Amino acid sequence: MWRTLALASAFFPGLFILCIRLLRWAAPGWSLKDRILLSGRLVSTVQATMATVSGITVVLSCKNVVYDSS
Repeated sequence: MWRTLALASAFFPGLFILCIRLLRWAAPGWSLKDRILLSGRLVSTVQATMATVSGITVVLSCKNVVYDSS
């Protein structure tokens, strides 16, 4: 669990910084404010997608989500 927490703590900020830098290259006319706004939304989209996939995986792998521990 700690490993996953450490990886996520590095992954999402890294993804945010990568998006800002890629947007500086892809859209040089955009202001820093616009790049930060879009980067935040992209990272939020990735987080929401991962959370949805995790939830679907739990629901599909357990017969009883509340009481099943497998």
